[in-house]
Amino acid sequence: MEEKLKLGGQTKAKKEVKFHKHEISKQEVIGSWVGRVFIWIVIAITLFPIIAVVSASMAGGDVFVQKTIFPKVWTLSNYKSVIQDTNFLEWVKNSLIVCTTVAVIQLCLAVPAAYAFSKLKFLGRKNGLMTLMLLQIFPTTMALPAILGIVYRFGGMDKLWVLILIISGGNAYNIWLLKGYMDGIPKELSEAALVDGASTWQVFTKIILPLTRNMLIVIFLFSFIGPYSEFIYSAALIKDPTTLTLPLGMEQFIKDKFATNWSQYSAAAIMSSLPIVVLFMASQKYISKGITAGSVKG
Repeated sequence: MEEKLKLGGQTKAKKEVKFHKHEISKQEVIGSWVGRVFIWIVIAITLFPIIAVVSASMAGGDVFVQKTIFPKVWTLSNYKSVIQDTNFLEWVKNSLIVCTTVAVIQLCLAVPAAYAFSKLKFLGRKNGLMTLMLLQIFPTTMALPAILGIVYRFGGMDKLWVLILIISGGNAYNIWLLKGYMDGIPKELSEAALVDGASTWQVFTKIILPLTRNMLIVIFLFSFIGPYSEFIYSAALIKDPTTLTLPLGMEQFIKDKFATNWSQYSAAAIMSSLPIVVLFMASQKYISKGITAGSVKG
């Protein structure tokens, strides 16, 4: 009897091994190699402009197109010239002031609005957010002539706070994104807190905000990146050299067709991208968690 049980167990084990054994077909091998080649091509296409800009920033002269991919002589003179001979650091400071302030303002506007649309009941809640989304279909540059006329009439030209005020309006996309995240938070938490005597503000600050930390960082980054490269409003409102933002300052390298300095422009482009790169690297963990959780809960 024991021998039969052993034989039966061995036969079953063999069947399981045979069942789990899977031979890779020729089509699967070809498909995997096609996928790898495609990924390599995409990586090469992505890296080529980065390599071109880096090599141009470290090449002598002012020519962007070189005969070879890498310069024959590597030099940091372009970086030195950008820092010493231009107001690059001033441009970066102005841009960081604008971007940080705009991101904080948009975050302060988006968080309570998203909480209201997600957890509170009020008249117009059902169609209010959709109305905001529809309003943002129209490009904001349509209002540029009217905004420029008002700013000029009240003497607001060449002032960073005016630029901040104009571009820091509420972003309906941020509200929609954060609302979807808050919808995934169990309502039982809020109801239990209200039953225990907590106010709506206490529920918002002590329960909702801590649970949405990752998404708040994501929204802050989205709100920071947009103004960092904003050009249209800045070009219309800022003329004073001391208040130029980074995009306006970098325009000076290429706006004269007879004196375009591509090498220094490349060096400035590399240095101007460092704040964004550092910010992303420092908050990469929170970004991945926030986007993933938002896609599942929303």
